[in-house]
Amino acid sequence: MLYLYNSLSRKKEIFKPVKDKRVRMYTCGPTVYAYAHLGNLRTYLAEDLLKRALIFNGYQVKQVMNITDVGHLVSDADSGEDKIELAAKKEKKTSFEIADFYTEYFFSALKKLNIIFPEITAKATEHIKDYINYIKLLEEKGFTYFTSDGIYFDTSKLKDYGKLTGQSFKDLSKNLKAGARIEFSSEKKNITDFALWKFSPQNVKREMEWDSPWGKGFPGWHIECAVISLKYLGNCFQNGKFYPEKFETIDIHCGGIDHIPIHHTNEIAEVESLTKKPMARFWFHVNFLVLKETRMGKSEGNALLIEDIEKNTFSPLAFRYLSLTTHYRMPLEFSFESLKGAENSLREIYNFIENCLWEKKFLKNKQNKAFSLKKYSKDFEEAINNDLNTPQALSVLWNLISRYNKVKKDQKKISQLSPSAVYQLLLSFDKVLGLDFKKIKLPKIKKEVQSMVKERENLRKQKKWQAADNYREKIKEKGYLVEDTIFGPRVTKINE
Repeated sequence: MLYLYNSLSRKKEIFKPVKDKRVRMYTCGPTVYAYAHLGNLRTYLAEDLLKRALIFNGYQVKQVMNITDVGHLVSDADSGEDKIELAAKKEKKTSFEIADFYTEYFFSALKKLNIIFPEITAKATEHIKDYINYIKLLEEKGFTYFTSDGIYFDTSKLKDYGKLTGQSFKDLSKNLKAGARIEFSSEKKNITDFALWKFSPQNVKREMEWDSPWGKGFPGWHIECAVISLKYLGNCFQNGKFYPEKFETIDIHCGGIDHIPIHHTNEIAEVESLTKKPMARFWFHVNFLVLKETRMGKSEGNALLIEDIEKNTFSPLAFRYLSLTTHYRMPLEFSFESLKGAENSLREIYNFIENCLWEKKFLKNKQNKAFSLKKYSKDFEEAINNDLNTPQALSVLWNLISRYNKVKKDQKKISQLSPSAVYQLLLSFDKVLGLDFKKIKLPKIKKEVQSMVKERENLRKQKKWQAADNYREKIKEKGYLVEDTIFGPRVTKINE
């Protein structure tokens, strides 16, 4: 059974989807006004891990991710400029050019990290009509009110507003002092109220604005995710209209822990006020990436990109490995020293896999009789199914490698090893880890080098050690290393 920590209940629970083995999963996507940094990507890596673990357990996953290309303001107080339009002014481009550029960059970063793309990607700007229709429903049920700058949601209408934070509405309102989380406008009925639709400022022409029954403007950030998740996962959208009474609770809603107090709390309010059902059964939240105990972020001025680790000759998958060494609910401390350690560990695993591929030419057993692989398979599955405990899962992998290498030194047991079976087990682990083990192949050796290796072996048989050593150096000059093993000479490419 798969156990996941549920942010709503604040405990680990057995995961069960609403319907059979089908999982409907929503992941909050990026606001595409700047480069996605490593802190952002840590969240998407954890969500990819979750998706892979679900598939590993036999579930069919339908993942929906939004792209916020309008409506995310610089302030949580529903004030200030739109982040996209502000970036457009700075870079002297159109808002649409900015959004397209950073969206493309985001998906290129996901690809480098071997993250499985969502089944559905939904741009916020392509769903304006849907937001308007849903806000109309909220208005009809008395959950909205007008201010001079927009249509707001009245959070006092919900008795359990803020439940995701673990606070009551009364306590939440009391603790959120004006100027701390948000700036309290005199037009707001409650400090926790938020904008569903923002009016375009008077005498100011926005690139991103649309007509609505309430006036020209643009959607609020929270309504975007709420409506997109309802449309594609809630099974309550038919013939261009929402039918909240038909809503089916989503299985999992994901995001960073910074989304809990505001964004996800407000999504819940928008959805559950009309559907009268839980928005999601499980809420999955990922902790921060930190640099010297400070959260990595654009506003903190310490954001690092994929390119920054590539410039330092590290593989993006080394960052993926690093993310697996810390549980997703714990802060992950980043440094180039820790990344170097991750790179070395990953290279050692790759080398072991390459050894298995080479050794299975000589040890052709179908089963590994030297020791049981079932225990390692079971231990790995238990680690993953215990709330995605990747540090423990990696420990299982390393224990397997250590055991194999130890047995290989035992002349009495080496014939009982099955490199092929061990390799297949590692591939099954990688369905969850996503470290791209399949890409590891035996190097192709040039015919000229193969001939030189044979000649070196002839010299060794004749005990012409100096001449054999000279051949080793010549082979090295060609870009290859020769290692003498119990199976014969092993040739590898240098720096591979």
